[in-house]
Amino acid sequence: MFKKYKLKNFDFILVFLVVLLNIIGIFAIGSAKESVQNKQIFGMILGLCIMMVIAFMDYSVVLKFYWLIYMVMIGSLLLVEFFGETVNGATRWLDLGFFQFQPSDTTKILLILFYAQFIMKYKEKLNSFRVLSAVVALAAPPLLLVIKQPDLSTTILLVLLFCVIVFSGGLSWKIIGSILAVAVPCVLIFLSIVVQEDQTLLENYQRNRIMAFIDPEAYADAEAYQQLNSVIAIGSGQLWGKGLNNNEIASVKNGNFLPEPQTDFIFAVIGEELGFIGSAAVILLLIFIAMRCVSAGRTAKDSAGMIIGCGMGALVAFQGFMNIAVATMLMPNTGLPLPFVSYGLSSLVSLYAGIGFVLNVRLQRKNLYNL
Repeated sequence: MFKKYKLKNFDFILVFLVVLLNIIGIFAIGSAKESVQNKQIFGMILGLCIMMVIAFMDYSVVLKFYWLIYMVMIGSLLLVEFFGETVNGATRWLDLGFFQFQPSDTTKILLILFYAQFIMKYKEKLNSFRVLSAVVALAAPPLLLVIKQPDLSTTILLVLLFCVIVFSGGLSWKIIGSILAVAVPCVLIFLSIVVQEDQTLLENYQRNRIMAFIDPEAYADAEAYQQLNSVIAIGSGQLWGKGLNNNEIASVKNGNFLPEPQTDFIFAVIGEELGFIGSAAVILLLIFIAMRCVSAGRTAKDSAGMIIGCGMGALVAFQGFMNIAVATMLMPNTGLPLPFVSYGLSSLVSLYAGIGFVLNVRLQRKNLYNL
C-alpha cells in the first residue's frame, strides 16, 4: 500500500497553492460568518491529514478496488435518497451530528478514481461500441441519483468531468465530433423548451434561475436577488477592497443583502473586501492548481494516473469557473461552492483527498521526466 518515494518528487508547489487558497477562504468565511470559521479550520486540518496519508499511498493499489469505489459512490447516494436531510426543498445531505455530509461532493472524486482504473483496463477497446456503451451506462446511476435530489448544477459538473475523463482516457476524435454534432443541437432544443412556462423538464425554481439570468430585472426581488447584489458587492470593492471584517454601512455583506455569503457567494465577499487584487489572486490560484494537476497527469506512469491528474484539474477549473461565473452573473445561479474557499466540510475534505491522489501520481512520475 505504502511505498518509498523520493522527496524531491513531492509537489510542494501544489500543496502551497492549495493551502494558500484555503487560508484566503478561511479569512473570507470569518468575515462573512464568524461562527463557522473554526469548523472550516478543522476541515482544513482534517483535509491536510487525509491528503498527506493518501499522497504516500500507492494509487495503483487503491484503484484495484475500483468496483468497491463504485459501490461506495452509489451506496452513499442511495443513503441520501432514503435517509437524507431535506433543506429548502432539496435532499442532498446526511446528518452526521457534527456536520452535514454531502455525498455528491465525494462522488466527484470517486467518479475520477473509478474511471481511472476502468478506462485503463479497457483502454485498447475504449472506442469500441461495447466498451463505450459500458462507460456511459456506468455513469448513468450516479448522475440520475444526483439530479433526483434535485441538484442540476452538480449533475452538469459531473457530466463535464465525465467528458474530460473519457477524453483523457483516449476517446477517438471522430467519436467526439459525432457526439458534439448531436449534443449541441440537443442543448439548444433543451434550452428553448425550458424557458416555456408550461415546461416539465425542470423544477420551477431551476427554470426561474435561467429566466432570472435572461431577464434579471424582472426577477430582481426573487431569483436574481443574490446575483445582482453579488455584482454590486464585487464592483464596490474596486482595486484594494474595503478590508476584511470592516464595519462600513455601505457594504452589501454588512447589510445582509447576500444570504449565506460564506458558501455559494463567497467570491462576492472577497471582491468587496479584498477588491480586484484579492479576486485576481483567487482566480490565479485556481488556475495554477488546475495546471499543476494536469501537469501531474501528463507525467504519470500510466493512463490511470493521467486520468486522475486531468480529472482533478478539470474539477477545480470547472467548479471554480461556474462559481465565479454565477457570482459575476455570467451564468444562471447554480449553487456550487468555490473550491477550497467556500464553507463546507464535505467539499473541502473531498478536494483535499483528490489532491492527495494527484500528489501520489506526481511521486510516481515517468522516469524519463525530471520535472
